[in-house]
Amino acid sequence: MTVKQAEGLRPLAGGAVHLPGDPLYDEARMPWNLQVDEHPAAVAYPADPHEVARIVRAATEAGLRVAPQGTGHGAPPLAGRLGDAVLLRTSAMTGLRVDAAGRTARAEAGVLWGDVVTRAGRVGLAGQHMSSPGVGVVGSSLGGGVSWYSRQHGLQCSGITAVELVLADGTFVRATDDQDPDLLWAARGGSGGFGVVTALEFDLLPIRTAYAGMLAWDWRHAQRVLTAWGEWTADAPESVTSVARIFQVPDIEWLPGELRGRKMVMIDAVALGDAEEGARSIAPLRALKPEIDTFTQMPAPDIAHLQMDPQEPTAVYANSVLVEGFPAGAVDALVEAAGPESGSNLLFVELRQLGGALSRPSPRGGALDHLPAAFLVLGVGLDVGTGWDAVRADALRILDSLAPWSSRASYLSMAYEAAARRGFAAEAYERLVRIRESVDPNRVFVAPRASADD
Repeated sequence: MTVKQAEGLRPLAGGAVHLPGDPLYDEARMPWNLQVDEHPAAVAYPADPHEVARIVRAATEAGLRVAPQGTGHGAPPLAGRLGDAVLLRTSAMTGLRVDAAGRTARAEAGVLWGDVVTRAGRVGLAGQHMSSPGVGVVGSSLGGGVSWYSRQHGLQCSGITAVELVLADGTFVRATDDQDPDLLWAARGGSGGFGVVTALEFDLLPIRTAYAGMLAWDWRHAQRVLTAWGEWTADAPESVTSVARIFQVPDIEWLPGELRGRKMVMIDAVALGDAEEGARSIAPLRALKPEIDTFTQMPAPDIAHLQMDPQEPTAVYANSVLVEGFPAGAVDALVEAAGPESGSNLLFVELRQLGGALSRPSPRGGALDHLPAAFLVLGVGLDVGTGWDAVRADALRILDSLAPWSSRASYLSMAYEAAARRGFAAEAYERLVRIRESVDPNRVFVAPRASADD
């Protein structure tokens, strides 16, 4: 019955509509994270907002719901919830404009961060990109957006100045602080679920270069390095953002030869300012005598590749927890759960330094305007023959080990099993629910994360 309902969508997106049984359906339905197994009633690739509106209207007339998705790089847990939905893939919408004088960008829903940083870098600007250039701008921005510049400049979503979207009735809206401000407020970290966002406008930063790189040691030094790093972060200037990782590096050709196949503890960092100032800021970490030191003054676009994330679609399990501190006891717990004697098969466990501007509510406001924690701990695993249940168990064991220091809040973009309510302050969550109900009373759009009443 659902396939019959979806048949009417075929002529609405330039022919790029795939139904179950079609030759390209299985390819079309897969997000970047291949571990997420979605089986929607149809997959549609609109080319512009007009096609988006036609698909939304046709889907509702056919009794189907709509689930927007760009790259699916951080695909939310939608499996099992798309049987009566059209998966609306926005990857064909790739218009990008950079305004050098105004220090802003307008990115359509299929634009990737790599495109933004390259274009902005040509005019001496930088975007608040994620750790991989292959991440979609719209999806990551709607979810918050923690970047290498966030400790000084806050969440990426706080930089959004306008959002263009198609609502549940097929109408097009451009929301700003002066027009439809509730929709702009929801777009600032509300994770979506209130319309199909077709474009965002957001601030760029006047950053041409930064002092950035990696320090690495054999993971036998994890206890010593992580203890020192945790102490260093307490006084690190807001101009510096760092990530510490326990990384079981796969033997993959495109990774640096000195890392391939090894088990390492690593610190990546970006320091805004000149090389002398940056070297001064990381000097206490260099004093730990790393085996590898790649720090240099680099062009801002190169920072998008600093963490060596894979570019091609990959099957991964990932989950995270926010923690309020990283004292000696937390270091001990983490090393025991993920270090040399742990038996963990995770690809890596990373600790992202938060604080600074991330800890202060943005004056612009938004559904998510700050992160109430000192660190984000993320566990990522591949299925290396043990099965996904074992990978998930390894990740949850690490997150559970940090329970004494964990925040009650969650960063939903990286906490794939957390309840939606945990991603927001109570008042913000209730407002977000009211906004969604007002613009989508019939629940045409599949929320990015199931709630108790969804």
